[in-house]
Amino acid sequence: MASADPIEICLRVTGGEVGAAAALAPKVGPLGLSPKRVGEDIAKATGDWKGLRVTVKLTVINRKATVSVVPSAAALIIRALDEPIRDRKKEEIKHDGDLSLDAIMDIARQMRHRSLARQFSGTVKEILGTAVSVGCTVDGEDPRDIQAAIDSGEIEIPEE
Repeated sequence: MASADPIEICLRVTGGEVGAAAALAPKVGPLGLSPKRVGEDIAKATGDWKGLRVTVKLTVINRKATVSVVPSAAALIIRALDEPIRDRKKEEIKHDGDLSLDAIMDIARQMRHRSLARQFSGTVKEILGTAVSVGCTVDGEDPRDIQAAIDSGEIEIPEE
């Protein structure tokens, strides 16, 4: 293996927190990186995702790690709800907010490259399904009703 080949590692971390160095050590130690410094870099990169679980991709080139956040649909939806930051160890978190269909379409545009749907309307329906599992409503309705309206043609979703 040449030293310039990038190595990618994906991790699930809590945004804005320095994870335990012991958890990072088996993943980054063999690559010659300091787990403590990598943990601090991750905390800095996920600063605007405070309290949310997000996926982070570490790209290691020549013993230098660059951190990029790869948010999931659920993380984007929870972030769009603009809820106050809570301590997840102490409180049971319920996401019962309301989002607009425009907000859902914005999230779908961000997730489009990772979607398996052929058309943009399918990606919007994927995000609506995630909204069901997160527990929020869309325009005051159950997201499943909006999915049915998209299927029946009542709600028109533009192609990107």
